[in-house]
Amino acid sequence: MKTIDTKAFLDTLCELAEKGETVCTVVSGGSMLPFLSGGRDHVFLQKPVSRLKKGDIVLFTRKNGDYVLHRIKSADSKGYYLLGDRQTTPEGPVDESRIRCVAVKVRRKGKILSPNSFCWKFFSIVWIRTVFLRPAIFAMIGIFHKNNRKPKS
Repeated sequence: MKTIDTKAFLDTLCELAEKGETVCTVVSGGSMLPFLSGGRDHVFLQKPVSRLKKGDIVLFTRKNGDYVLHRIKSADSKGYYLLGDRQTTPEGPVDESRIRCVAVKVRRKGKILSPNSFCWKFFSIVWIRTVFLRPAIFAMIGIFHKNNRKPKS
């Protein structure tokens, strides 16, 4: 098994996207749950070719050089405010120059979804507006999963 430096790998993907290629990578981490799950789902990325908008999923670099995949929550004259689907605190402002790619489709639970699919629209239109409810929603999901794992007597 070979190990590849994540930053170098994503640098290369972004260079290919900059040249007009559509690139694909597996999602890592849990910040985009429940829409995307790390290690399970894939994201297909391209260079942004139109104005980015609320709900778009983007790959951006933090000031320290780390790559992050989050959704645009809002934008103003200072930049974009980005938020993972599992998070409650937006990150930003992020300058447009740090946004490297935009998601054009995903493979979620083995199925290809486009921005026009119901599931994608739900997360980009409805879920993005539920930030204040997320702690309670995730607590209920945790209780549900915990109760389903208990062995039955």
